[in-house]
Amino acid sequence: MNTEKIITDLHQIKLSFNEPLSQFTYTKTGGPADCLLFPKSTEEVKEIIDYCNEENIEWLCLGNASNLIVSDGGIAGFVIMLSELNQVTITENTIIADAGAKLIDVTKEALNVDLSGLEFACGIPGSIGGAAYMNAGAYGGELVDVFESAEIILEDGNIVTYHKEDMDFSYRHSVLQSMKGIVLNVTFTLEHGDHTEIKAKMDELTHLRESKQPLEYPSCGSVFKRPEGYFTGKLIQDANLQGLKWGGAQISTKHAGFIVNIDHATATDYVELIQHIQEVILKEFGVTLEPEVRVIGREK
Repeated sequence: MNTEKIITDLHQIKLSFNEPLSQFTYTKTGGPADCLLFPKSTEEVKEIIDYCNEENIEWLCLGNASNLIVSDGGIAGFVIMLSELNQVTITENTIIADAGAKLIDVTKEALNVDLSGLEFACGIPGSIGGAAYMNAGAYGGELVDVFESAEIILEDGNIVTYHKEDMDFSYRHSVLQSMKGIVLNVTFTLEHGDHTEIKAKMDELTHLRESKQPLEYPSCGSVFKRPEGYFTGKLIQDANLQGLKWGGAQISTKHAGFIVNIDHATATDYVELIQHIQEVILKEFGVTLEPEVRVIGREK
């Protein structure tokens, strides 16, 4: 990678080279990015994508890095972080949130103007773009419930608008998972509500989350999708796996559906423990656990 050329060609964009991604991921694991970029606008995102196409450079976009595992070998090419693309605009009952805005922050913005519909997401740590990518949900609500549309930049650099019917939403799934593109912003349609009731619901869900999830440790959130007819945590408990340590990673003693970093875990620790859980659950109960968390990057 010609670092001097990249610095010259993309001189207006904040970037760095060989940056450890462990400082950005929620698991606190992950090797370096060849080149890490922080665009501040849609125009800068497009400039990066166009440049990658011209120079034949691989690229990958990370949201809030909360529900993924970056391999110990890091990521080749450009890694685009959208944390500085984070504006939120509210008009009547509509919220337009940039992809890098944190979902938790957007729920607070909705509360401030007495808009209801996003209460379920008040504890989800992902970004708006990541939430759209996986149809994030909790406590009976999903992003699809309030999603209106999204602006997306495609692999060829064209910017398009996808409406709800274009997104192929289902449980922890959207069309974005089968295409290469970057969500730039999402438009939500909410309902006017009572401030006290909205806040009470958010407080209730926050308390529930804090009491049941191991928020005191780094983790990648819920590791597996819920298999039909079962509860993942219960399966792991019944297999006597809860509390199992694998290197520096451990199946949480507080919630068996989480794997936490208790002692300088590596991405390899996480991946091997996930595979071990899958093997044991399949053997014991004949149930296939499908990861909710994504594993990305190159071999070390």
